[in-house]
Amino acid sequence: MKTFPLRIGTPDGLLFEGEAERIVCRGITGDLAILSGHCNFCTALGMGEAHVVLEDQTVRAAACIGGMLSVMDGTCRVLATTWEWKEDIDKERALTSKKKAEEMLAKGGLTDREYKMAEAKLQRALVRLGVKQ
Repeated sequence: MKTFPLRIGTPDGLLFEGEAERIVCRGITGDLAILSGHCNFCTALGMGEAHVVLEDQTVRAAACIGGMLSVMDGTCRVLATTWEWKEDIDKERALTSKKKAEEMLAKGGLTDREYKMAEAKLQRALVRLGVKQ
């Protein structure tokens, strides 16, 4: 299968640069896949699991928490707010975050802002745990 240049970075720096056969991630309108030959494209990223299929057929999974994805002249660039490769996710930390968020939501009496923050923390923890499994 044909490959294309892929760069994945966060505000902290470049995490991946190389050839890929496919990247699948969550856009704001749903899951999307980029293959070689994709038309020029730009979208915001949502929160979810991502997969990169490398030219040697290795599949790398990651938790992607927001950002932007663009394809320009055959090169795909991902600038994620947070991008954690499966092997870098701390399962215990994610479980602790999940528990704290669930406790906050169950407690009640939260302002709208506090409720939205607790929901977002819970969703991030669930994405990380889903990738780690």
